[in-house]
Amino acid sequence: MIYFDHNATTPMLRHARETWLDATEKYIGNPSSPHRLGARADAALTEARQRLAMFLGCDALDIVWTSGASEANNTVLHHFASASAAEEEVWISAIEHPCVVEAAKHYFSKRLRWIPTTRSGATDLDWLRDHLACARPALIGVMAANNETGVLQPWREARTMCHEYRVPFFCDATQWVGKLPAAGLGECDFVSGSAHKFGGPKGVGFLKCPSKGRFQSLLFGGKQEEGRRAGTENVPGVISMLAALEAREGLIAQGEVQRRAGWREQFEARLKRELPGSVVVGAGQDRLWNTVSVLMPAADCQQRWVVKLDKIGFAVSTGSACASGREEPSRVLVAMGYSSAEAARVLRFSSGWETTEDDWNALAEALGKVNGGMKKRGP
Repeated sequence: MIYFDHNATTPMLRHARETWLDATEKYIGNPSSPHRLGARADAALTEARQRLAMFLGCDALDIVWTSGASEANNTVLHHFASASAAEEEVWISAIEHPCVVEAAKHYFSKRLRWIPTTRSGATDLDWLRDHLACARPALIGVMAANNETGVLQPWREARTMCHEYRVPFFCDATQWVGKLPAAGLGECDFVSGSAHKFGGPKGVGFLKCPSKGRFQSLLFGGKQEEGRRAGTENVPGVISMLAALEAREGLIAQGEVQRRAGWREQFEARLKRELPGSVVVGAGQDRLWNTVSVLMPAADCQQRWVVKLDKIGFAVSTGSACASGREEPSRVLVAMGYSSAEAARVLRFSSGWETTEDDWNALAEALGKVNGGMKKRGP
């Protein structure tokens, strides 16, 4: 099976797996325990915190370990639901991941405003600038890269704008971290990430948040993470996550992003030739090197494409894994102006660092074969 669903989750990197196994034997103590084994585990967490802070460009004390990005994102919105005034709004981009969208709806309901997106899939900075000139929300949230389309969001510009108006800025960087340089993300007030999106283990992630001032924890119990997240930390998971991130940052530094972006572009060009009528969603925008979201020819629905590709050995997706199985169209595509019928024809192909140029070529060939079979038999 050739795997093209890395935006949903990635296979665990061998080095990260070996690091995890070693850490489970080496760090058996609870980091909160007063004995030497506990102190050893706590020291390992401190070192990992410093390494992640170095990549993000923030203070090590700003890092909170979580079970993943969903918990981190829920924690941010939970905090602001408590910390903001009753009349204050929260502004969130309309194309955020479901864990941000649903948490924002839960906590803010009528105090929630959606920042629109352009047809090309980028958050509308003109709208944000115009509205900030008139009002100050409690929080603004704009993701770093969209999980469905791969379109890179103007998070740096939004961050600068928020700092100018002294509004806290929150960035879900789950799809960015481990694919593009993490440097600079630490300048955002709140940043989330998840290990399993870049070759680390499932069940561990991080939240970057200000270390000073009151912070309302989502979980109650112990006083771990300076009182910002109750629960015994996943020491082996954290160490394994950093091993994976360091490996990915090494590839980024070597210029591998540019090479793999070239493979993606070649695939898109071939797709347009072999599947007339197909449209790359977000074409013309800067996108993740690994992601291609395609409006397929009108001959068939996305689910049939997924099933037929699966039968011949290719795992692909229809969009966000967390929203799969729902009958309603993709919120992201609707926000971009696509109709429900068009959204029902979109497939997502997302590669990983271990995906080869030959894999991309094989996928293009497979799509051509499936398309030819559909034309012969009809809908």
